[in-house]
Amino acid sequence: MTSLNLLPITVAGASGRMGHMLIEAILASDDCRLAGALDMASSPALGLDAGVSLGQVTGTVVTADLHVGLSGASCLIDFTRPEGTLAHLHVCRELGVKAVIGTTGFSEVQKVEIAELAKDMAIVMAPNMSVGVNVTLKLLQMAAQAMSTGYDIEIIEAHHRHKVDAPSGTALKMGEVIAQAIGRDLKDCAVYERYGHTGERDPSTIGFSTIRGGDIVGDHTVLFAGIGERIEVTHKSSSRSTYAQGSLRAVRFLAGHDRGLFDMFDVLNLR
Repeated sequence: MTSLNLLPITVAGASGRMGHMLIEAILASDDCRLAGALDMASSPALGLDAGVSLGQVTGTVVTADLHVGLSGASCLIDFTRPEGTLAHLHVCRELGVKAVIGTTGFSEVQKVEIAELAKDMAIVMAPNMSVGVNVTLKLLQMAAQAMSTGYDIEIIEAHHRHKVDAPSGTALKMGEVIAQAIGRDLKDCAVYERYGHTGERDPSTIGFSTIRGGDIVGDHTVLFAGIGERIEVTHKSSSRSTYAQGSLRAVRFLAGHDRGLFDMFDVLNLR
């Protein structure tokens, strides 16, 4: 495939752990190319080649100028922070660039803003781009429908010490999928904290437990605890490369769409 036919991608947060993984995946791909690399104005990586941490020369320099970084791209991949992602999306809409969003921690107001932006551009937004996680979400949907009564549902997640939001976006998505499958609204049945004299467990609730420590990439377990048996559905990530590969699948999916808000169920045809 010639360079003219490759999908040109800009990576936001290019000097971060996920940024490095995305750049490595793009460079290794046979149908994508690195078109831009964005980072904060305070980043020491500004002005350096985007592949320096990988020992490669890409010819793409890390910049904080959104218009420069996005000018040659057809799609942005963004795993940064909510405020930064929203700023990036407004420039993407202006330039006609599509977006794959792996950022988590958006408020409800911010999610509404993204939905409005998607009326003019194509966006894939998912709290977890891993193919395995999204297949797990489908399995949880099926399990919840079969065990909607008689089972207590608890979601336990663990991540590295640097993660700033809790519960994780993936854990919340699991809760949303389960709640929808059993006819509930997660906002009404989620329990995020337990301390002191809590009383007996309300069987209609979905509990969340959060662990932060070390370099855990991402572990999620959903426990369906019944009388005399329990079922655990677990997904464990050992490398961020799964998120990068899923992101590239999302980029390829967006190549056939001009506008709309999609998620990984759309990308993987799991509807």
